[in-house]
Amino acid sequence: MRQVLRQVAYEQLLFWRSREAAIFVFLLPVLLFVLLASVYSGEVDGYDARSYLLVGMIGYGVANTAFGGLAIFLVLRREAGLLKRLRATPLPAPSYVTAVLLSTLAVFALQSAGLIALGVLAYGADLPDRPGSFVAALTLGALGFAGMGLGAAAIIRSSEGSSPIVNIVILPMAFLSGSFGPPEDYPRVLEAIGAVLPLRYFIELVRGAYLDDEAIWSRPGAIAMVAAWGAAGLLVAWRRFDWQPRER
Repeated sequence: MRQVLRQVAYEQLLFWRSREAAIFVFLLPVLLFVLLASVYSGEVDGYDARSYLLVGMIGYGVANTAFGGLAIFLVLRREAGLLKRLRATPLPAPSYVTAVLLSTLAVFALQSAGLIALGVLAYGADLPDRPGSFVAALTLGALGFAGMGLGAAAIIRSSEGSSPIVNIVILPMAFLSGSFGPPEDYPRVLEAIGAVLPLRYFIELVRGAYLDDEAIWSRPGAIAMVAAWGAAGLLVAWRRFDWQPRER
């Protein structure tokens, strides 16, 4: 346990020292919320517009942080030979992976807290109706998307391709899932694609706990979808994750 905690502290130090990581992973959802909340007012789908957008940005944040950020960092470290060197240290591989996941969860927790504080204090957004279910939804989403991030890191072959591939996945998924606005009026083809994406179900869980006073277990189908995508990512990582650089 001590090894894991030390590695978590080291991972946090590396993250916050990287300006690119801090801007792309941590600040981008915050900046997007500021832009959207400055444009939208009134109601969206019967909800206060700023509260609705806040939930959407939390959804975008989990995809950007737990999925995208984790996948990019692991690919960059693998191709730089850092993961290969770690395998030669006394730190067990499960402890390293656990530390990376805990560090990612910590970043997402801080990001969510910052978004909520900004939304409530600067734009008059609501506080969560069900704080316990809200935290549970965030935890489930972070773990599910982190599993997908591990799977993506196992598939992406080069450090140069990591960021473009991740963004090609995240941005359309966020658009189709309702991070930037209600998806109900999309064409049927786009609605059908969005209906199988895990981010839509994560946003449903968060919106239910945040705005509809719903317990997280009132949406078992959404829980199952997020968990299934995370499990699929872990399965891919278990079968294909490599500690050796691939492009050398």
